[in-house]
Amino acid sequence: MIADNGMAGRTRSARLNPSQFLVMGFGVVILLGSILLSLPAASADGLGVRYIDALFTATSATCVTGLVVVDTATTYSLLGQVVVLALIQVGGLGFMAMATMMALVLGRRITLRGRLFLQESLNQFTMAGLVRLTRYLFLTTVIVEGIGAIILCLRFSAQFPLGQSVYYGIFHSVSAFCNAGFDLFGTVTGPFTSLTRWGSDPVIVLTIGALIVTGGLGFPVIVELAGHHRGNRLSLHTKLVLRVTGILLLAGTLAVLGLELSNPASLKPLTWGGKLLGAVFQGITPRTAGFNTLDIGKLRDGTLFVMIILMFIGASPGSTGGGIKTTTFGVLLAAIISTARGRSDVEMHERRLPPDDIMKAMTIATLAMGLVTGVTLVLSVTENARFLELLFETTSAFGTVGLTMGITPSLSDIGRIFIMATMFMGRVGPLTVMMALAQRKRQPSTVHLAEERVLIG
Repeated sequence: MIADNGMAGRTRSARLNPSQFLVMGFGVVILLGSILLSLPAASADGLGVRYIDALFTATSATCVTGLVVVDTATTYSLLGQVVVLALIQVGGLGFMAMATMMALVLGRRITLRGRLFLQESLNQFTMAGLVRLTRYLFLTTVIVEGIGAIILCLRFSAQFPLGQSVYYGIFHSVSAFCNAGFDLFGTVTGPFTSLTRWGSDPVIVLTIGALIVTGGLGFPVIVELAGHHRGNRLSLHTKLVLRVTGILLLAGTLAVLGLELSNPASLKPLTWGGKLLGAVFQGITPRTAGFNTLDIGKLRDGTLFVMIILMFIGASPGSTGGGIKTTTFGVLLAAIISTARGRSDVEMHERRLPPDDIMKAMTIATLAMGLVTGVTLVLSVTENARFLELLFETTSAFGTVGLTMGITPSLSDIGRIFIMATMFMGRVGPLTVMMALAQRKRQPSTVHLAEERVLIG
């Protein structure tokens, strides 16, 4: 009887499709993290935090968001902060990539089913080269985070003791590369202050900014760029990611600079160097990072609206960030341009995009807009805040950004639950969650019904 039950359990587990396994895996990591963060030893006062606050922190860290209802530095002990850091690293790289790397270190063979799950986790077209990509992923992470940690450590050493500088350098390098936005400056400049003290420091601002952009490009793009010197042709995916990323970074920087230049609460009091650094960083950070050098709550409504658009788009596929992704935005924009020109094919860089990619991009964008709209509507009922603050908060959660106008700590328990769900769906992907909840597996259509047109527009 025991053997039968065990066999039945294994059979049920084997029936999980990759989407279901991915959703369940992230859920398990969040649950374990919340239990650890709720322990008295994980809190600074030794009394523990409310479980819903620990769950919110674990969700935000695993989904590499950065929204916090309690300040990380002043609320959690060293143990709690290390747990947060571990959740950020696992969430940024993906638990399947972490599990695969551990298996490789232990000399275990990666099964076909494991490769299927890894393919879903890394959002790849095929299973070819997945193990090699995982090795590159970890090597890239170690190198980039290591370089960032060394630079930050050297800069922090001018203000803090060596041990604290090393710890700060490692923590904030990992948090920036994983686009998490968690910081430990609550005990230095006050709770929830992020990088506002170092807004005019070019070393810290540019280092954190470079880590954010690198992490947001996506590991497939980073690997491809690393091998480009050997004469390999860049794929359409990489070209699209680089182009859209560059356009969004430039547009975000110019928008912040133009809209906030005369704002006495943000850029106006700063030197021209400080103005430029502030504009550049606030143009970068809505791309799912969560750090801020300016007080977000004091920015003008036009600037906040631009940041909402950038947060909704987010980072790139296979990266540590969220949002609908740069390629989704690029494909939709190309489809709009092709339709406006009367073309039946969507083309870019002398290539034609398959209809399935266009339909998938439309589905993801529609689901994302529905999610953000629905959660904002719920929060407008449960929370005492302005509509723009609620829309900003919800979009920040979906894009796994972590920026806030200051309302996160005052969210009701119901509001916290909805924001947690939004962060989770933003990190895993609304389409992945929908496919995981579907009872039937997707099968190719073998029967096509008669075609009939409807009026559009």
